[in-house]
Amino acid sequence: MTTSNQQLAQKPKFSVMITTQSYQNLINNTLRDPDRARSFTASITSAVAVNPALQECDAGTILAGALLGESLKLSPSPQLGQYYLVPFKNKRQQTVTAQFVLGYKGYIQLALRSGQYKDLDVMVIKQGEYSGKDPETGKARFKFIEDDDVRDALPTVGYMAFFEYLNGFRKVLYWSKEKMMTHADTYSPAFSRKGYEDLLAGKVPQSEMWKYSSFWYKNFDDMAKKTMLRQLISRWGVMSVDMQTALEHDDTITHDNNGQLIAERVASAKDVRLEAAAQPVPQIEQPQAEQAVEAQTAAAEPMKIDLSSL
Repeated sequence: MTTSNQQLAQKPKFSVMITTQSYQNLINNTLRDPDRARSFTASITSAVAVNPALQECDAGTILAGALLGESLKLSPSPQLGQYYLVPFKNKRQQTVTAQFVLGYKGYIQLALRSGQYKDLDVMVIKQGEYSGKDPETGKARFKFIEDDDVRDALPTVGYMAFFEYLNGFRKVLYWSKEKMMTHADTYSPAFSRKGYEDLLAGKVPQSEMWKYSSFWYKNFDDMAKKTMLRQLISRWGVMSVDMQTALEHDDTITHDNNGQLIAERVASAKDVRLEAAAQPVPQIEQPQAEQAVEAQTAAAEPMKIDLSSL
């Protein structure tokens, strides 16, 4: 029987697959701009080349995720952190596929495009910076440490996200790190508190490291920032079509109901016209979009893309 490593070794490299006529036709038909198609091909080939783990993924899932990112006008550059293509290994089925994971900087980019925000940001809160809630308004209070070197050396105790509309409406959301840990442990099947503690303590053997591919393990703070923005914007913010599309496909292997590669029409989608409301939308303890997204993350059976038409 052919081993999984031999199967992976026999797969053509992504840099080869993306230059084939079928893949180029798909890219050109999706982007409908020769210059943009050439730029996209170069940028995604470069992004894959510097990530050995991503090179093992099914080429179709890489391309599908990258086209979704391109249709949202987000960069695949890991340095920019707008979105990532994350290898997802199913050891039982001996498959490796790429998941589209939106970075917190991607959330900020998509939100700002609505033209409704004067300011929007998310940050970690260090020990001593959270001053509790205002007794009259119930709003979180902070006293930030000005010396960056001193601040960076302190442990993180929580996360804060905020926005301000052009009309002056402001909203601030604060979660303690303990609350974020409980949230991740509850809603992300790819993460467990005990697993995270074992990983930090160096108790995970190398043979088991494939189980810890979730970004919650790799970069807890960045995932926490993304969660804060998702909570803040989905409850009180203005959401564009691009933002809704990103929420729908975040942490999933990109496909449609027919198993075909998608992302053709997202690039031309216009923002939904929403009134610049000064009143927050009704609070939802756990937005349905987030439940759906996180419930799919690291599912036992990863979804595949049918490449028979290519």
